[in-house]
Formats: sequence, C-alpha cells, structure tokens
Amino acid sequence: MKTRTAYLTLETKKRIDFVNITSQVEDEVGKSGVKEGIVLINPMHITASVYVNDAESGLLHDFEKWLEKLAPKDVGLYKHSLTGEDNTYSHLWRTVMGRETVVAVTNGRLDFGTWEQVYYAEFDGQRKKRVLVKIIGE
Repeated sequence: MKTRTAYLTLETKKRIDFVNITSQVEDEVGKSGVKEGIVLINPMHITASVYVNDAESGLLHDFEKWLEKLAPKDVGLYKHSLTGEDNTYSHLWRTVMGRETVVAVTNGRLDFGTWEQVYYAEFDGQRKKRVLVKIIGE
C-alpha cells in the first residue's frame, strides 16, 4: 500500500471565496504513484469547506446567496458574537457545506463524473490556510 500526505497552502484575497483546487489535488495524486485508491481532501480550518461540484461561476454565486439566506452574516443574530467574534456565519456555512470530501482514484487519476471539480470554500479568509490531501491506495 502507498500513502502520501501533502498540504496545500491557500490565502484568498476575499473573505468569502470559492477556489478550484482540482489541479493541485491531481498533482498530488500523480506524485503519490497511487493508481487505484482514494484521496481525502480536508480544509484544516473550522471556517472552510471542501466539496465536489460543477465549476460554473453562476453556481458559485448561488452557493453564497443560498448560504447567506440560511445563516446571515449579521453578527447581531448570534450568541457567538458576544465573545467579540464576527464570523459566526462562517462556522455555520462550513457545517452546511461539509468538512471534507473523498474522491476515488482510478488508473492514477481522480475518478469524476461529468463536470465534477474539487473546490475549497473559504468563509473567513484573507490569511494563510492549509488543506490536507491524503492519498491511500496501490
């Protein structure tokens, strides 16, 4: 069995951003030598998410608008804000969008359906954050 652990470092220019990290994950799979297995991609921060979906700019906009309706950015709505934090919404958004994703590796490549891509969703950015890429297989 082969394994590889890598860390991507991301720093978004905006507080809320959606970054396509598919090519970086593919690079790590290539470096691992794994032909058949899985790759776990996990943002190592409680205000970010990794997910698989379509790489379409309108959809990225729609995600943010949908999340804003579920958990508005208004700090006055949340008890967490009483501690001086202004990012309660980002914790809630992460819970909705999920913590990590797992993608199959087949013939040394990410095994996606049509249009699928790996995205890093940043909800409280503008500073360096790490993403774990853990590859396991043969």
